[in-house]
Parts: sequence; C-alpha cells; structure tokens
Amino acid sequence: MTSGFAVVIGLDVGKTGHHACALDSAGTRLFDKALPQDEAQLRELFSALQAYGAVLMVVDQPNTIGALPIAVARDVGCEVAYLPGLAMRKAADLYPGRSKTDARDAFIIADTARTMPHTLRAVDRDSDVLAALKVLAGFDEDLAHETTRALNRIRSLLTQIHPALERVFTGGTLATGLVLDLLEKFGGPTGLKAAGRARALRFARTHSRRDPEALIDRVFTALSEQTVVVPATAAVELVIPRVAGQVKELKAQRATVAQEVEAMLEDFPLASVLMSMPGIGIKTAAQILLAIGDGTAFETAGHLAAYAGIAPVTRRSGTSIRGEFPARAGNKRLKNALFYSAWIASHCDPISKTYYDRKRAEGKRHNAAVICLARRRCNVIFAMLRNGTYYQPPTTNPSPESTALAA
Repeated sequence: MTSGFAVVIGLDVGKTGHHACALDSAGTRLFDKALPQDEAQLRELFSALQAYGAVLMVVDQPNTIGALPIAVARDVGCEVAYLPGLAMRKAADLYPGRSKTDARDAFIIADTARTMPHTLRAVDRDSDVLAALKVLAGFDEDLAHETTRALNRIRSLLTQIHPALERVFTGGTLATGLVLDLLEKFGGPTGLKAAGRARALRFARTHSRRDPEALIDRVFTALSEQTVVVPATAAVELVIPRVAGQVKELKAQRATVAQEVEAMLEDFPLASVLMSMPGIGIKTAAQILLAIGDGTAFETAGHLAAYAGIAPVTRRSGTSIRGEFPARAGNKRLKNALFYSAWIASHCDPISKTYYDRKRAEGKRHNAAVICLARRRCNVIFAMLRNGTYYQPPTTNPSPESTALAA
C-alpha cells in the first residue's frame, strides 16, 4: 500500500493532541513532534510534507478522535490508512525498549506502514453514509446494553420479592410488550393480586394481538405459590413500573434507530447487494458494511475470512500437535454477523440447508457446521461486494462444491 509514497506519516492520535512522526522511503525522520487537535496546524504539516512527494498518513484510530486528521489529510490530497491495534501491538514487540510514549507509538505506526504495508487497512471513502451508520450503530449498541441492564434489574427485583413470578418470565418473555405493560400497570405480585385475574386478563387482551390467557394463567398460578410478603415489597413495586417504562422507551428508541438505518441504507448500493443474499437483513448488512466497507481492503475471500475469524487455523508442531482448529482471533462483530446470517440461511435457504445438513452428517456439531457455512458464504459475499452484483442462486443441478459456494 505504501508503494510510490515518498513520505509516510504515523499519527498517534489523542483527544486534545497528537504526535506525528514522518519518515521518508529510506526511514529518515522528516518530522517528529506533538501537534494539537487543530485543523490549521494539521493542514500546514501535511501540505509541507507534500513537497517531498506523495504522502501517506496512517492513524491508529480512524474513528472519533482520528476523524479530523483523516478529513484534513484527504482534503489536502494525502492518502490515508489505519493500523489496527492488534497489528500495532505485535509490531511494537519488534522494536527495542518497553516504554509506552506517544513519540514511540507514532514512530512504530510510521515504520510499520513503511516496511510492512500488508498490515494496513483502508479507510473507506464512503464516509458520509458509513460515518453516520457508525454513529447510529454505536448508539443502538448503547441502547441495547441499557435495555439488557434494565431487564436484569427487573428480574433481580422480582427474584427478591417473588421468585415464582420471576420464573414465569423466562427467556425473552420478560422483554415482550405485554409483560412490560402488565408490570408498568400493576407493579408486581401485590398489584396483580389486588387487580385479580379477570381485570388483568381484560387489560392484557387490549394490549396483545394474541390471546394472553395462557400467560395470565401462569402468572396467577405462580402468585398462588407464595403467601408471605417479603420485606421491601412495597418499595420494589414502586420501582418496577418505572424500570418497565424505561425498557419500553429504550425499545422505542431502538425501533426509531432501525428505521433511520434502513432509510440511510437505501442510498448505499452495497447494502441492497448484501441484502439480496438469503439470511442477510438490514441490521446484518449494516454490521458487515461497518466492519469491512466495500471490501476493497481484502485481496481475496480468504483474507476476509481470516479477518472475520471464521477461517480454520492450522497448527503443527513436530508430531505432537497437528490439525486445524477454530480461530479465536478476528473481528468479533463481523464474525457474529456472518455466523448469524449463516444460521438463518440454514433454515430458510434450501441450498444452505443442504450444505449445513451435509456437515452435520460428517459429524460436525451445530456451531462448527454453521461456521463452515459462513466460510463458504464469505466467498460469495466477497465476490458480490467486489463486482457489485446481486446474489444469484444456481439454476442448474450443482455439484456439492458449487452448491456450497452459492450458499
């Protein structure tokens, strides 16, 4: 990636200031000083170094605190890239000393970019859509964490005052709109008992599309199993409706974010390309695009699979260790997106289901079979992104191998 660049700038970015180290093609330091988080001074440095020739500016954090230097570098005509944190930590072990300073980190970034360009990742130019998508995805992730925390609080409170009632709301039942409406309206076991089964059932029927009678029966059966009142029950039943209301508000905000993401992806061609593949919806497409952009940073589908952590790792050491093992490294968000989409496809897409069933017949467990399917689908995703083409299932009787590739 550094071929043809006369100068490589390593920028260790910070909240209020950065440290820049500029090296020429021979490794000579042209600049090595701290800089403030200021457009004018960044522009002055990048423009001055362009006198030596083409400039590549490399950061260790392309988002948030690194966004301004990237925007300024591009505006003055410099190429930009970033060095992933894991690659930088491994590269740092190759240099003498164990000190951790901004100046040392900036030099390591620049020298690694100069001598090991394969470690660099491109910074996507579709900045408007992807940058906005990253903000919304980050906000949605925060909302998801807050929702989980609030639900766990409700579960803890119910366990404290009425364990039998908490057991009724197993799995995702607690997060359903009907249960949240019941808790917000009646508070908890005391409020539900005071209301009675008939009133609770009437309320539930006005707040549910399905018949809620079975759930109400389980609730009141659980209520009958405990006759004592645990201390602080009254205080807990003051808190539960408020937390249930918070969960409903958080869920509404997540729904709004999902609509905004969907509207944003309508103007992003590669999103529709990805969603043409079985098992990939709006959220999964957004996660894939956030992780790899247009995919041009990867030379082959194998590189993409390795980055995602779904390519098997070969381990061999004499005669004691042999074989292939699941990768433990990789981009976790991308790996989860590819795994989830493969799992969905194994249920709804006949070609993917055939491949999944074949792997299970070979003796692989569920997760291993889904990972194998995700790896095969990665080949197709890579080709779709590279060529900008929609998914096309095979129209003839395919061989097992071509079937796998199409899945």
